[in-house]
Amino acid sequence: MKKIAVSVMCCAAMLSGGATMAADFDGSSGLICASNKVIQCLRNEGCKTVPAEDVGAPAFMKLDFKKKELTVPESDLPASSIENRQTVDGKLIVQGIEDGSDDNVDGVGWSMAINQETGKMVATASGDEVAFVIFGACIVD
Repeated sequence: MKKIAVSVMCCAAMLSGGATMAADFDGSSGLICASNKVIQCLRNEGCKTVPAEDVGAPAFMKLDFKKKELTVPESDLPASSIENRQTVDGKLIVQGIEDGSDDNVDGVGWSMAINQETGKMVATASGDEVAFVIFGACIVD
């Protein structure tokens, strides 16, 4: 579940205190993101809003576009590779894939859409029998 949370928390909820520009969210600068709302969907149980900590989601994540990595600050969790980054209709789309651990087949695909004007974002991650939707916002690192 922690790998899912790391991948997904490509998600965010800190609102910038100052004015931002679209260039801030074009993938040329690193971002810090935090979650605002997490929805967990399980095949046999449906979907429900859950506290981020209940599903192992970190409070903050960093997107480093130069290294093509998503990391969790002050954590020993491994970095998640950013496999794809594109701009579409005013949104920065960032995507990755995470392999499961040796003792737990929990691999996921994840995707984030970050509004280039506001920094607000929606992230999703899906695996076998589980999916997450995370709402939040990002600020420039």
